[in-house]
Amino acid sequence: MQKNKYLNRIADIELQEALKTSGAVLIEGPKWCGKTSTARQTAKSVIYIQDPDQSQTYLAVADTKPSLLLQGDTPRLIDEWQVIPILWDTVRHEVDKRSLTGQFVLTGSASPSDNKTAHTGTGRISRLKMRTMSLYESKESNGNISLENLFLNNLPQDTFFPSELTIEQIAFAICRGGWPASLSAAPKNALKMSIDYVESVINQDISTVDGVSKSPERVRLLLRSLARNVSTMANYQTIKNDIESNDSQFSEKTLSNYHQALKRIFVVEDLAAWQPSLRSKTAIRTSDKRHFVDPSIATAVLRTNPQQLLNDFNLFGLLFESMCTRDLRIYAQANDGDILHYRDKSGLEADLIIRLRNGDWAAVEVKLGQKEIELAAKNLLKLKTKINTEKMKEPKFLMVLTGGISAYQRNDSVWVIPIGCLKP
Repeated sequence: MQKNKYLNRIADIELQEALKTSGAVLIEGPKWCGKTSTARQTAKSVIYIQDPDQSQTYLAVADTKPSLLLQGDTPRLIDEWQVIPILWDTVRHEVDKRSLTGQFVLTGSASPSDNKTAHTGTGRISRLKMRTMSLYESKESNGNISLENLFLNNLPQDTFFPSELTIEQIAFAICRGGWPASLSAAPKNALKMSIDYVESVINQDISTVDGVSKSPERVRLLLRSLARNVSTMANYQTIKNDIESNDSQFSEKTLSNYHQALKRIFVVEDLAAWQPSLRSKTAIRTSDKRHFVDPSIATAVLRTNPQQLLNDFNLFGLLFESMCTRDLRIYAQANDGDILHYRDKSGLEADLIIRLRNGDWAAVEVKLGQKEIELAAKNLLKLKTKINTEKMKEPKFLMVLTGGISAYQRNDSVWVIPIGCLKP
């Protein structure tokens, strides 16, 4: 049987760069997103902590002399290090001892509690966040327009590029998700992988992350409520009220504990609010937007499919925004940036704010169809006028990110770009 060919990841370059400046690099992200496969492209030796044939031996060694587990050619991959938390401090100490870069790559699909490690690893261990595959990585975006060139203003005004991604393919990509193993599977099997992932989260992963048993039914209820509120600023009370129709005893404390556990296994990844300097005072909404690390988690929990999305454009639009959020998070990270959202008391909003470390920023509205592009462009231009440019830079660009078929720049300089044309 032929092994699946490794598809290049945007994180490949990020990992190489991180190993040049740090003694160790931690790749963290959801289970099944490809962390180990990516690390193996660089590693010269590897230890699989969860190997059932060796795990008990590794635990015994860790109890006596954990540094023995670090012996091997470098970079040495330590896969799922969090199973033996002492390895964190062992790696940090070994990096200090060797005074060399590029010694270790750690992968982890769960974040252990703060009291499990004695040191943060600052200055020794750099962190690389890895998510499921973007549409560019899965070869569904043609990558004709790069985020980097948009920030550098390297695209001529008469730029025009087509996207080959149809609305039906977008619906399928949302439900299938960016799980690497799903890309080579038959469509029916590919859609089932996200369901299997969710069932694993509900019945096992969320309880093992902190050793505290959690009700699978309550986890399911929480995930369903988060899915129904994806791409919105629903607060805990809203989610609690939603759940109470099925479980009146679900307290806000329990909700918070469950939600934090989902964060620690990288299932949910909420989007923080942007708080820029404005010309005049106005209240800015500071609530996070609700998102999963991959939109297929929401479709799996809701038991929906591509055809049902095509019949429910309200849900389709929210999930499309969630997929765009995932992709732009990946692309922004590759450009030394991150993603936020903006909304003020007047209702003016930008679905996504791309913020680079050097202070450059851009505002994005996400619209699945073509009819809302005009209003979205007007909102972006209005937001631009509100920014106090004496205290911060003007936006490098404004973009309406769509599910359409053509990328171009409008006469008002707002870019209209299909998600099927974008890359880092």
